[in-house]
Amino acid sequence: MVARAVVDCALYENGLRLPEQVDLSEVLQRIGEKDGRFVWIGLYQPTADQFAEIAAAFDLHPLAVEDAVRAHQRPKLERYGDTLFLVLKTITYVEHDKVTATSEIVDTGEIMVFAGPGFAIVVRHGSAPPLVGVRRDLEAAPELMALGPAAVLHAVADHVVDQYLEVADAFERDVEELETAVFSHERTDDAGRIYQLKRELLEFKRAVVPLGAPLQRLADGTLPQVPAEIAAYLRDAADHHTQAKERILAFDELISSILDASMARLSVQQSTDMRRISAWAALAAVPTMVAGVYGMNFDYMPELRWTFGYPAVVAFTAIVCVFIFLAFRRNDWL
Repeated sequence: MVARAVVDCALYENGLRLPEQVDLSEVLQRIGEKDGRFVWIGLYQPTADQFAEIAAAFDLHPLAVEDAVRAHQRPKLERYGDTLFLVLKTITYVEHDKVTATSEIVDTGEIMVFAGPGFAIVVRHGSAPPLVGVRRDLEAAPELMALGPAAVLHAVADHVVDQYLEVADAFERDVEELETAVFSHERTDDAGRIYQLKRELLEFKRAVVPLGAPLQRLADGTLPQVPAEIAAYLRDAADHHTQAKERILAFDELISSILDASMARLSVQQSTDMRRISAWAALAAVPTMVAGVYGMNFDYMPELRWTFGYPAVVAFTAIVCVFIFLAFRRNDWL
């Protein structure tokens, strides 16, 4: 039953992967045969029953096991005896032609890492990408792999943080596209698109920002499970995380400014429309007023019997309308 959830299970000795296949039932015995050995087990969305055997074999804390099975945790670092339990949120960029009011821009998954004496257990949930490349790269550096389970913990954390920076690059293009649209000469209503981008950024922010404290704790060299050599690499990962966090916070401020600019531009457009409507209403009022006066049924009215009365009134009306039109045009109302 466990095999269905296990993606890979390998035994490492002095940084090198042993060629033979390892069965879970013999893992503990094989680890104890020699010093410098540890097992790396990768799982994808295991059920409680599937994870129970592994939890029992490595004496994992029930609270950590519950978190690893149920997922939907915020980034955190817990220490249970000699075992570290790290929760990371992964971010995947969802490709799209342009941002719309319903676009999905980022998708989140979860990775949990158990790092203890002789074992590293990595559990993935949701859209968290496979870690085949991480394992391959780490196996290509036996001097790092020889540092034990903490090296696996660093490799996974570093991979996730690097993904944050990649997604931030793609997210920046969406922000720039919306910024260009808002300040273009075309009349567009971008409020819905901007709000959706801000919602997706909030999801991005919730995944990234809380990881800062766990990474700093891993990098400060105070945890006995993390060798000094790995702590140095973790400080680099923490620095990259800070860069990602700062970019996200900058995006947040910029998108808020873009939304304010969009609302201000919409208000200006509405004001311009009202001015134009008012100007055309003023132009229509002149002939309406003149026609209203001469439409009265009185016997004695000025120029009523005059031969040139009608042309004179029409000319007067036209001259006044042209004058008003030019006045409005000069003041940019038309």
